[in-house]
Formats: sequence, C-alpha cells, structure tokens
Amino acid sequence: MLDQFFIKHLKQPLANLAQQIDRRGIKANQITFAGFFLGLLAIPALSVEWYGLAMVFILLNRLMDGLDGAVARVQGPTDLGGYLDITLDFIFYSGVIFGFALANTEQNALAASFVIFSFMGTGSSFLSFAIMAEKRKIERLEYGKKSLYFIGGLAEGTETIIFLLLICALPAHFTLLAYVFGSVCWITTVTRIYAGYRTLK
Repeated sequence: MLDQFFIKHLKQPLANLAQQIDRRGIKANQITFAGFFLGLLAIPALSVEWYGLAMVFILLNRLMDGLDGAVARVQGPTDLGGYLDITLDFIFYSGVIFGFALANTEQNALAASFVIFSFMGTGSSFLSFAIMAEKRKIERLEYGKKSLYFIGGLAEGTETIIFLLLICALPAHFTLLAYVFGSVCWITTVTRIYAGYRTLK
C-alpha cells in the first residue's frame, strides 16, 4: 500500500493549509461537499470524452479529500465528517467508472461493471470491519487518528487515485486497466475477509 508513504509526505503541507482555512471559518464538511460535487463533474466530462478535464476534477476532488481531513484534525474530528468522507468517496469512485461506461458503452460497460462490482467488495469489507473494530475498541494508528478503523489491502486510496488518473491518461486501455485493478481489489477483499475472520474469531 502506498497510502502510508504519501500521508507521511503530505501531512505537513496539508496541516499548514488547514490552519489558514480554519482561520477563515471554513468547516471540514463544507470542503467535503465541495470536493464531492467537483468530483462528480468528471462524469459529464468523461461522457463526452474530455479526459483531460475529467482528470482535473478528479485531482481537485482528491486534494479536497485530503484537505477536509487536515481541517477536521484542527477543528476536531466528528462522526458526521467520517461518515460523509467515506460515503461520498465510494460514490465518487464509482461515478468516475460510470463515466467511462457512458463514454463508450459498447467497449467499456462490462469492464466498468467489473470494477464497480469490485468496489462493493472493498467497500463492504472495509466498512463492516470498521463497525466491529469500533465495537471491540480496536485501534490502528498508521494512518493517524481517523473516524473509522482503516483495515489494510493492496488497493487503497493512493492506488485508486493512480488508477483513475491512468484511465484518464490512457482511455484506449480502459478495459485492460479496469480488469487488472478490479482483480487487485478482489485480492484486497479476500485478504480482508480472511484477516477479519481471524481477528473476530
């Protein structure tokens, strides 16, 4: 997983920016919503095959996703913030893939369906274990203090961002990239289920 490497290098710049945003009275959840709606603009951009513009919206969404967490650490994390962050992230990820299905239904729809199917595995295995981790007071702080327990896997935030940017940069190879990434997601899901089974048993 690449998340821990990138978090280490982005933490301080985001924290500095978060301090400035907090002084202006902007709330973390406002950033979450703004980033989400900007990210959704990637869908119509993809549907008309404006891949460069879609990439801009994806990057803005991801920037604001990192920023809302940094602001929340300044203002104090909330259950609502954690709930919105996770929920809107999964909708955004699937929305980008849906945009590729719209761009070329005949060529992309099956591969797009496979990726969204794989997101159901990663999302459900992540969220269901987070509930049990909270119930049993299990903590893991490699990612810093978060609203939800983050269980590991091969395909996390950084890997997903790289995948989304790759398919925008190489749209002709969407099908191949989608099947490769979807398969990595399923490896993540299977290993999470196994780890969760062992832990909870």
